[in-house]
Amino acid sequence: MSKIRPGFYTINKPQGWTSFDVVNKLKHLSGEKKIGHAGSLDPMATGVLVVAVGKIFTKQIDHVVGMNKTYIAQITFGIETDSYDLEGKVTAIAQSPDITQAQIEAIIPEFLGDILQKPPIYSAIKKKGRKLYEYARKDIDIDIELRPVHIESIEVLSFESGAFPKLLIKAEVSKGTYMRSLAHDMGEKLGTYGVLSQLERIAVGPYVIKDAYGLDRFQAMVSSP
Repeated sequence: MSKIRPGFYTINKPQGWTSFDVVNKLKHLSGEKKIGHAGSLDPMATGVLVVAVGKIFTKQIDHVVGMNKTYIAQITFGIETDSYDLEGKVTAIAQSPDITQAQIEAIIPEFLGDILQKPPIYSAIKKKGRKLYEYARKDIDIDIELRPVHIESIEVLSFESGAFPKLLIKAEVSKGTYMRSLAHDMGEKLGTYGVLSQLERIAVGPYVIKDAYGLDRFQAMVSSP
């Protein structure tokens, strides 16, 4: 029988774990079978994963899924991959792209508000009953429709020039927004390539990283008498 109370828990997802890895770990630690997450994170990403524990709360999970997300994202320019992040296969390189912070800040308004975004081919969005990444793994060309998303804000935190310039931003975005696509599209707008090189989700609505449980802390809570 579970030693933790039903409810929503803010978990700090480790890098290299899938969101389902975290859910399965919590099921094993707690003994609770009804556990779900409110919006997945890619294995490369870290940070806030809101987890619902217990039947009452898993039924309410869509409410949390619909909340805005806030990310700290690093974008590396001059590199393109098939997945739009560094875990994918490199498809193009443009060494030493001539980019300045002023140029970046000038294009940011084009990505704010209600926009249309093309999801990465390596995503779990379904088309004709199959996930997009299934087409990608079989080298099947397929049209990907633009999807409406909302980007509330983008703040430049730092910029590092060099052979492959690095941009660090903080962004608040709606459900369904792909930060990988934002990295790719910003690179394209600047006349080069862009790839997501780091990602941390720091908030999902009111669920914030400072309140998040690491898996060790969660395990200690479950094990306490």
